[in-house]
Amino acid sequence: MPRLLTIMLVSILFVGPATAQRSAPDLILLNGKIFTSDSSHPYVEALAIRGDRIAAVGASEKIASLAGPQTKRIDLKGRVAIPGINDAHYHLPLNPAIFHMEFRTQDPSWQEVSDELAAAVSKSPKGTFIIGDIGPTVLYSPQATRTTLDRLAPDHPVILNVWTGHASISNTAALRKLGVKDDEPNPLGGFFAREPGTKDLTGAAFEFAQFRLGRRLAELASQDEALRQTRDYISNAVRLGITSVQVMSIPPSAAQLVSLFGQAPTPIRVRVMRFLLTDRNRRLTQEGLDLPAKPAPLVTVSGTKWVLDGTPIERSSAMRKPYADEPDTSGQMDFTEKDMEAMLGESLANHDQLLVHVTGDLTTETFLDAMDATGGRTVWPTRRVRIEHGDGLAPDLIPRAKDLGVIVVQNPTHLALRELLLSRWGIERADQLQPLQSLLKAGIPLALGSDGPFNPYLNIMLASLYPGKPQEAITREQAVIAYTLTAAYAEFAEKDKGSLETGKLADLAVLSQDIFHAPPDDLPKTQSVLTIVGGKIVYDAKVVSAN
Repeated sequence: MPRLLTIMLVSILFVGPATAQRSAPDLILLNGKIFTSDSSHPYVEALAIRGDRIAAVGASEKIASLAGPQTKRIDLKGRVAIPGINDAHYHLPLNPAIFHMEFRTQDPSWQEVSDELAAAVSKSPKGTFIIGDIGPTVLYSPQATRTTLDRLAPDHPVILNVWTGHASISNTAALRKLGVKDDEPNPLGGFFAREPGTKDLTGAAFEFAQFRLGRRLAELASQDEALRQTRDYISNAVRLGITSVQVMSIPPSAAQLVSLFGQAPTPIRVRVMRFLLTDRNRRLTQEGLDLPAKPAPLVTVSGTKWVLDGTPIERSSAMRKPYADEPDTSGQMDFTEKDMEAMLGESLANHDQLLVHVTGDLTTETFLDAMDATGGRTVWPTRRVRIEHGDGLAPDLIPRAKDLGVIVVQNPTHLALRELLLSRWGIERADQLQPLQSLLKAGIPLALGSDGPFNPYLNIMLASLYPGKPQEAITREQAVIAYTLTAAYAEFAEKDKGSLETGKLADLAVLSQDIFHAPPDDLPKTQSVLTIVGGKIVYDAKVVSAN
């Protein structure tokens, strides 16, 4: 027998079976209603997974025929599965040991806050941080000052955070713990409020002054406390079918987030985005630049975020017309147009995606002007600049955003603030601002992120209802695509994840109910019964079984 033929036969006998075995899927899911986020075939019955990737999708009979003797099979029995949720905008809360005050509403009265504070003082050891979330009523109450808080809680550091994350009121003990002196200078893009005609701090901090306090509070958490809070988030995320999260590095710094998710360790994919701060003179652009792009197998570092204005809740979104309920103010931008041009230039120089918090229509217009001044449509469409929130994209600004290739990341829980925004903006502007469906119709990529309660099905409910403005609602399918495929696009990862297609990463969630047909009020009750990341089961509620 010729030597070459002998070698070929030996190869078939000894390599062929192993190759055939490797070609069989490791896991197949059958008899489901699988939403793929792929417009060419939005629903399939089954899929096969080999290694960390999807090997095939299609009808159950076809996928079952691919199985080998070692392939695990899961019968979904009609359950809905979706690509793993990718939360495109999240902040990891991180605190030292605290006593957290609970109020009946998002906007409690000063009387309720003072009563709860008195109760908290009586229940917690001296020196314990007492923290509560307030709304604009207390923020602008003349009674809610550092001096009053000192009197009510002389032996406890107290922080009243506005739930937007853009302002707070602290007593003297808290300011001292957070390193704020009586003669503390204002940081660029923010300020510490002062008593009229004096330099005395009232205890209120806004924008970059507030962000600095949040960062310092996170740094006071012990390593054990920080890891526990990180692991709590991960545990809850996998139960909700979240397989990717894009985390802004505030309150924790980018370096602290990388350390925590590396040590936890994380079973889901984590993108850490640098949220940069300022001092009294400049933007601190170098923080986190020395971090490796991939510090752990499931952790990446990319993107830089700047906050360009505040929020309408504090009337600090910069508007083209005055606020309806306070005609003496139109809000203010945190940075000038030249600053914005510098941010864009740094993005180009560092080959790093730029993300900007923008909520006012004046700030939005100014930022689009800065994009035009730094290259316009010849430069930016491939750079995927992200506008976080996009509330200020008025109808006349949407075509400009489309031409510049802007991505909008919206947070549906913000859509539930309709009544408060009516008072701030008036009905005409409230009906024009905070677009959702209009963005999709214009061809602007729309991704979803939480920026608050991270239950994705609560956010899908709100996006598909749009309380008070149903003409801007999107379908549930569109919301899932925004939470998966477009969220992946928003981090340059759409070739690897975001839809259930052959060759992509096997990141998916099997759900406890059919989110495409469940009553709207039931959507937030949805959980994952099986969460898979890279072909590995990271959460199993033991509802479906493999054999």
